Amino acid sequence: MSWKAGLSRYLPAMRFFACPESPSSIGVRNYYLKNYDELKHLNPNFPLLMRTAENCMPAVTTELEWTTNHLLQFMIQTGRFRNPNGTIAEDRVEAAKAYLATDWNKFHASRLKHPGFDPERPNAELSYPNWKEDPSIGSDMQDYLAMKEDMVEQMKVIQSGPDKEYTRGVNALLMAQRVDLWCAGEKEVELAVQHLYKLGRLLNERETFFPKYIKEFYPGVEDI
Repeated sequence: MSWKAGLSRYLPAMRFFACPESPSSIGVRNYYLKNYDELKHLNPNFPLLMRTAENCMPAVTTELEWTTNHLLQFMIQTGRFRNPNGTIAEDRVEAAKAYLATDWNKFHASRLKHPGFDPERPNAELSYPNWKEDPSIGSDMQDYLAMKEDMVEQMKVIQSGPDKEYTRGVNALLMAQRVDLWCAGEKEVELAVQHLYKLGRLLNERETFFPKYIKEFYPGVEDI
């Protein structure tokens, strides 16, 4: 019961796919019909959708907030960095490991080191095109610029694989948001829903916190 009530907390939506007539989809159809009222009662604003089409592959899908770190870990663990001859591409593996070893707390702290200036805010280069030459800002941004340069170079190496290797890795990871349920029974469908729920808990949970490196807070616009 408890995990069912948490679907809307960790997942933005859940979509079931089934053929309206095929016996291979009967488990998905029955699970959806039997559990819809309970799941909707526990998650009243949660989109719980059924999509049907002739000869459709029965499946359940959701949306997960994968990060670049998740992608690189996935590609390393599944051996997706490959040379054209099939051997492991050590240069891209090492670049991925170096990216994963980035000290993100240090990076974010250095990014906001200069009071009132954020080099990654929208249109920062347009509003202040010569900020790197400004002695006061440039000196504060030295760590940020060095780390940013390293990250850019690492990503160039990581994405340099043949045959759209990086893009195929992204697509493969996105498929983890989907569980195919060909000829699955209702129990297997529930296990698939639980699996996506657990992934949502791992990837989509949000905690409110105030990082220590943010020392200045500016009030928003007053109500008009």
